[in-house]
Amino acid sequence: MRTLFDPAGRKAITDRLAALPPSAVRQWGKMDVAQMLAHCSAALEVGTGDQPRKQALIGKVLSPFVRGSVLGDKPFSRNSPTDPTFVITDQRNFDRERERLLDLIARFSAGGASAAGGQMHSFFGRISGEEWGTLMYKHLDHHLGQFGA
Repeated sequence: MRTLFDPAGRKAITDRLAALPPSAVRQWGKMDVAQMLAHCSAALEVGTGDQPRKQALIGKVLSPFVRGSVLGDKPFSRNSPTDPTFVITDQRNFDRERERLLDLIARFSAGGASAAGGQMHSFFGRISGEEWGTLMYKHLDHHLGQFGA
């Protein structure tokens, strides 16, 4: 399974980010490309520990039922539910957001699975560092695909 902790997986994501044009048009969803980059950064900030979270009650109830499919091999489905705190509606600068996201990917990856494993996911609660690496890879893959990258 691909992960941001694997150099090949990380390079695949960063190459796609580098090729992403500011004019990219979404194939589903509501965010424009700069908002998507900010959204992905917000999620990674949880994995780096920059934005600590508590597990939401709904996650405590539902995560046992969806954990395997979300953290497993299956790609994310279009229009999957989003944590409301990660919804980006204001205008963002594409170049700034891409640089921010690339920096977060580098810091997340450099910290490794041991650092990520100490972070609380707002839906799943405590997940392993390897699960964080896989989840963040899948999240980025999903949103890059949303914009044809």
